[in-house]
Amino acid sequence: MKSTPRTRKLGEAIREAIAAILLEEIADPRVDLVTVTSVEVSTDLGLANIYVVTHGEQERQDALIAGLESAKNRIRTSLGKRVLMRVVPDLRFKIDPSVEQGMRISKALKDEAERRPITDDEE
Repeated sequence: MKSTPRTRKLGEAIREAIAAILLEEIADPRVDLVTVTSVEVSTDLGLANIYVVTHGEQERQDALIAGLESAKNRIRTSLGKRVLMRVVPDLRFKIDPSVEQGMRISKALKDEAERRPITDDEE
């Protein structure tokens, strides 16, 4: 989605509000230990992609998305009360791939450093 200063500001407000809603109002155990990493809002303000991460394997991530989808209407209602908007955007929950990518890159760099240690000759 195209990002403008307005959508970035609204996205940050939505991210903070949804994080608080998940912590304070949603009791579904599938939604425990979730972090809202970012929110992208469409330029017409009608759609918001909410990126989340949790610990665990694919099964845990699937359960998290299922829990968020089942609580979507409650989250939207609470969001409308917390963030002043004319229309509350439709929420789409997605697993944030950047965290996993960062972990893979870090592991690859560590493995390469172990495989080829830097010697005094190379400095």
